[in-house]
Amino acid sequence: MDNFSSKDNVANIIKIPKPTLRRLPLYYQYLKREMALGREFISCTSIAEGMGLTPIQVRKDLQVTGAVGKPKIGYHTGAVISSIEECLGYKNTKDALLVGAGNLGLALLGYEGFADYGLNIVAAFDNDPAKIGMEYRGKKILDIAKFSDLARRMNIQIGIITVPASQAVNICNLMIESGIKAIWNFAPVLLSVPEGIVIQNENVAASLSVLSQELLKAKQE
Repeated sequence: MDNFSSKDNVANIIKIPKPTLRRLPLYYQYLKREMALGREFISCTSIAEGMGLTPIQVRKDLQVTGAVGKPKIGYHTGAVISSIEECLGYKNTKDALLVGAGNLGLALLGYEGFADYGLNIVAAFDNDPAKIGMEYRGKKILDIAKFSDLARRMNIQIGIITVPASQAVNICNLMIESGIKAIWNFAPVLLSVPEGIVIQNENVAASLSVLSQELLKAKQE
């Protein structure tokens, strides 16, 4: 992954299959835990056993990051971690703005683990006078009226939506008009965006439904 231009990196990320893209952060977490335990080298078989995958799948997934293993030795754990960081852009801190300082919004605002993945939530915005001007875990909650100005001045590319469904479309439009290029939506509504804007819709209710159904099936077996 060394000596790649930014253009090459973007092209490489686009080519990664979505299932692999979703698994890479899981490899990252697993390998960091193993390295913390003192594991300098690790094989595809060990990773597969630890994550419930097949060695072939692990090898294919890690191949897209540029990680190279050695016969009978495996991968250097630290090197693989660095390859994943480079591939997913974790080494490049990305600033983001969050709109909606409710319970979920505050939980995301105060989550320090985002730093491991290169995400820095600069501030939160809300339209509730009781919340505006407050600080949470060192991050300010600002008036939503100031969103566009701050987003443009800081050239922020990422927006996080944690508002009620009724407000989500308006906030999404505000973000796009303010120059936001990638939106992480936690509002309980599926948002559509114009071409050129990246969006990830997180549906907590849908995930809970799947969990409930799996639990029900397990009880019936």
